[in-house]
Amino acid sequence: ASAPPSVDTTEDATYARARTGHPDRLVVPALGVDAPIRAIHAPDRTLVPPADPQVLGWWVDGARPGAATGSALVVGHTVHSGGGALDDLETLRPGDEVGVRSRRRGDQASGRTATYVVQDVEVYRKGTLARRAAGLFSQEVDGRLVLLTCEEWDGERYLSNVVVTAVPVGGDLRG
Repeated sequence: ASAPPSVDTTEDATYARARTGHPDRLVVPALGVDAPIRAIHAPDRTLVPPADPQVLGWWVDGARPGAATGSALVVGHTVHSGGGALDDLETLRPGDEVGVRSRRRGDQASGRTATYVVQDVEVYRKGTLARRAAGLFSQEVDGRLVLLTCEEWDGERYLSNVVVTAVPVGGDLRG
């Protein structure tokens, strides 16, 4: 996947059909985040998150959270004035926990949570992210979670992106 461009949140994602086992919530205790996830595609290699900044997108053509190989990519909008689920993503620190819950179809009370621990938090200028996208979003790596949002509002647009890489840990986050 190529790097997402700076997007206008009035543009909406290209949604994929929800299926059993798809992730449906991201839980980041350190940020107080418990946000819904929708499956999305990247037409023309452009990944656009859901327009609602409280809803995240999971790139359906990448790895599923909890997979043994590949990057499970979850993206969301940042709102410079507040209100986006990933507004404070850059404040995560190595060792912070992140959970991605996948529900069984028709069963709102149960499911599986893939639990990760933050390994790396980086801020990349848009051009640098585009050059490094193949490695950052690789499907040829050990299973991991990659969280992505915009950063560095200049009054007109976002100049960079926050990329959080997290690796799986044993056990489940319950909540």
